[in-house]
Amino acid sequence: MPDSNDPTRRTNRDILVTGFPSFVARKMVETILENEPDATLRLVVRPDYVDEADRQLQKMKAPRERVHLLTGDVVALDLGLSGREYLELVAHVTDIYHIASIWFLGVERSEAFEVNVLGARNIIDTSYEMQKLVRLNHFSTAFVSGDRTGVIMEDDLDEGQSFRNAYEESKFEAEKAMREAMHHIPISVFRPSIIVGDTETGEIDRMAGPYYLINAIVNMPSILPVPMPGRGDKPLNLVPIDFVCRAMHRISLRDDTAGRTFHLSDPNPLSARGVFELVAQRAGRRAPVGLLPYRLTRLVMKFPYLERFTRNPRQFMDDFNQLTIYNSINTLDALDGQDLCPPLPTYLDRLIEYIKISELQLEMPLGVEIMG
Repeated sequence: MPDSNDPTRRTNRDILVTGFPSFVARKMVETILENEPDATLRLVVRPDYVDEADRQLQKMKAPRERVHLLTGDVVALDLGLSGREYLELVAHVTDIYHIASIWFLGVERSEAFEVNVLGARNIIDTSYEMQKLVRLNHFSTAFVSGDRTGVIMEDDLDEGQSFRNAYEESKFEAEKAMREAMHHIPISVFRPSIIVGDTETGEIDRMAGPYYLINAIVNMPSILPVPMPGRGDKPLNLVPIDFVCRAMHRISLRDDTAGRTFHLSDPNPLSARGVFELVAQRAGRRAPVGLLPYRLTRLVMKFPYLERFTRNPRQFMDDFNQLTIYNSINTLDALDGQDLCPPLPTYLDRLIEYIKISELQLEMPLGVEIMG
């Protein structure tokens, strides 16, 4: 817990969190509760997720006198709240963690833009009315860089890049809106790379990104070789969820981090081949084989048996073969040597064990991350 000499020390925060009970929002709430015994939290939850939100709060034993569920929606006028709730919100909230978004890559473009862009703009509009606002923290993604290669700086945004899906484009547009509002509102933007499970428990909510191939290595019969998509010689930047939330929390409390953008990424990522060879070694399984051409690998992974283990890997295959390096100088400076991203080998065993014992979903059910 922060001491009185900590530059991130703030007390009695009144915090609005959007996106609960999605995985990232839930872990963010847990992080706040663990570090701020005097904080008040207001969680804007879509009507169809109120019961699940209540179950999650009970599971984490959240103090209900400090954590309030508000039925609403970030895409609605006044966040879908009642008049009284909205007035209380704008009168008391000091900090916002805007996490609500839709990241499912198969979503319709219109839906991605409604949730990710309109939702962000509604949060900005609400922020203008907040009488005590100290910080709006926007949860973005490193993939606003789209198809750019090379070194991506934290201050980079619109560099003429193209986008591979509606998710990337909509998050880019949301971040553009945040960048414009920075002239009037104290905003910090956070861009995680590929999020994986908790370093202590391995917990993740579903298969996505690198989990398609990790799951195949760990669970496919050893007689079937797992094809390596392409050369696998590009960096595969993975970050554990607890690092993401701790770093976001710590940075958001600093007075000098408003108006800045932060890559939450691994400063020393392994190559993709290095990651999956290490997975195979730790799991006692066969390492991915060959140098199958990237396009051929995508076709192979659609075979009926293999598809059970590698469903919907197309976006991940694009990430796998793109030489992109996320510079994180702002993040390293703001963390000041604390809560840094741990190396993958130090927590990989927990990720593997969680995959073995959990019934993770292999594909994204529509709506699970579409939370306001």
